[in-house]
Amino acid sequence: MSYSPSLSSGFTQGKNRSRFLSPQSGMCSLCTADCDSVCELAQAAVLGSQTVYPTTTGNNQIASEKDYPIDFSHFNINGRVFGAQGVDNPEDATIYNVNLECTYGAHNPVTMALPIILPALIKLNWQDYFSGAAMAGVTCVIGEHARNNDPNCIIESGVTTACPLYKQALDCFRRYDRGYAQIVVQCNLEDIRSGIPQLVLQKYGAEAIEIKFGQAAKGTQPVIRIKDLETALKQQKMGNIVHPDPSKPEIQEAYRNGVCPNFASYSRLPMWTEESLAEYITSLREWGAKNIYFKMAGYDLADIERVLRIACDNQVDMITFDGAGGGSGYSPSKMMNEWSLPTICLEDAVVRMCKRLKAENATLPAIVMTGGFASEDHVFKGLAYGDGHVLGIGLCRAAMAAAMTGKNIGEAIQRGDIPKQYAKLGSTVEELFADLPDLRALYGVEANSFSTGTIGVFSYLNKIAFGLRHFGALNRKFDVGLWDKSDLIPLTHDARALLNNSWFMHPVE
Repeated sequence: MSYSPSLSSGFTQGKNRSRFLSPQSGMCSLCTADCDSVCELAQAAVLGSQTVYPTTTGNNQIASEKDYPIDFSHFNINGRVFGAQGVDNPEDATIYNVNLECTYGAHNPVTMALPIILPALIKLNWQDYFSGAAMAGVTCVIGEHARNNDPNCIIESGVTTACPLYKQALDCFRRYDRGYAQIVVQCNLEDIRSGIPQLVLQKYGAEAIEIKFGQAAKGTQPVIRIKDLETALKQQKMGNIVHPDPSKPEIQEAYRNGVCPNFASYSRLPMWTEESLAEYITSLREWGAKNIYFKMAGYDLADIERVLRIACDNQVDMITFDGAGGGSGYSPSKMMNEWSLPTICLEDAVVRMCKRLKAENATLPAIVMTGGFASEDHVFKGLAYGDGHVLGIGLCRAAMAAAMTGKNIGEAIQRGDIPKQYAKLGSTVEELFADLPDLRALYGVEANSFSTGTIGVFSYLNKIAFGLRHFGALNRKFDVGLWDKSDLIPLTHDARALLNNSWFMHPVE
């Protein structure tokens, strides 16, 4: 069998003509000369290098389609019937008394109402994504390259002097802030070079910066096709790498003569060292950053440990590790499917490294795992597998799906065109959104006027929390900090091998 998908894909809407496939290549087993199909090979013949990237970006989200040989479904959740941890009185041993709060932060403690974060994003319905995070009391992250989405962004001599979109995004969280969690600005190397961190900290009141090393779906930064010479020159003036160099006379001459290659911009790869990162983190704190975050992925094990040690040495507050199986808006299709450690394997490696670092008396950052999580059983398993070293789970695409669905249902209510499965429940926001009373309990009757996309995010996270409390009570552990690997049951040989540290070719301890 093959774990990789065929040459049919939601990335490109490519489809194999035949249902009979060659598992290794992903091609139809019978490839005919007169085929008019649109499989990925056919698309490559027409669109060429563009098909390295998804062609269905825009108002869509895209995730890995690979069926990884091990994931959290290889474990079931344990349960117990005697005793209770985290409560003293039998009358308190109910799902409503399962404590899900957690706190992190070396210099500026941040408490979250739930062991969840909403990872970096700045597309689709980001307004409700950030607002819903504040209502649920979870940390959220504004994605890299946000300045590219702001027509009012001002860049002078390569330095960004204004970018109102950041203030809008920060305000989406701040207007509903109820004392929990934090909104963070993620910065890649291009953002850093253009002065975004200093701008958002000192002009727009941001309190936290996330330095991006990479994510599971995006091991390198994207190549973005540029339509013409004028745009290429504009992108270069903004400080972006453009290939070929549009400022060269011979390239401009080739363009005028119709023999110039395609222009494309490319974001620089980070080339940090321990020294340069320490220096930069010091600068961030001098500019007013209260908290520092890292975003990392399933790179080589030595690189993972190196990032962990850098974080310990510099009192970084949180690292989000993104495993294969997650998604991104603009990642190379094959990279999304065929690169990085599956999330559970990445978590296994990170946890073992954390145990070793703790034995060395290192000050560990909070650890968050993300990459393919969507429901409460996923979240519980991810937290339990963390063995006390994983503080939270990242829910990105799923939370954005809730933001979009909530918004769409709200618009359907206004049009009087409610989908059948919901129409039988009512025709108003109050009738359809079942967890709105929980929001009113937090914000008062003002919650009746909240956007339905925001209500959707809150309701989705409320459901995750409710489900987590059931699993906590099932294991008689009434505090999220008590959950560990004893709460999981391995179902397969690979699951047992992972637990026994015999899955990796080169053990991490």
